[in-house]
Amino acid sequence: EHDSDDDSYEVLDLTEYARRHHWWNRLFGRSSGPIVEKYSVATQIVMGGVTGWCAGFLFQKVGKLAATAVGGGFLLLQIASHSGYVQVDWKRVEKDVNKAKKQLKKRANKAAPEINTLIEESTEFIKQNIVVSSGFVGGFLLGLAS
Repeated sequence: EHDSDDDSYEVLDLTEYARRHHWWNRLFGRSSGPIVEKYSVATQIVMGGVTGWCAGFLFQKVGKLAATAVGGGFLLLQIASHSGYVQVDWKRVEKDVNKAKKQLKKRANKAAPEINTLIEESTEFIKQNIVVSSGFVGGFLLGLAS
């Protein structure tokens, strides 16, 4: 019985394996994605950078607009409250906030497996398309800065 266990082991020559595979396959696994095989590295970086810049630029503009709207709304509510047009029932607000917290905790516990699956799929996509993903991140940061 002990001899049959010894026969099941296989020797793996890592130097031969490293010679047959590209650097991204060694780092990120065998399935490095279809984009890696179709386009050059420069093309992938440019594609990722341009799409990242567009996304970052839009994110910046929408973020500024949302911040202005929310801040302006709070400012108007404060002015209305101070002038006597609006009275806030803070006990009711506290009760509603606590109720919303409990509901969010329940939903977060139920959604945890779905979120983990989404994170795993996103990680796998990034691993498969590492060059495009890094170009996207760089472009996104440049888009936020512009």
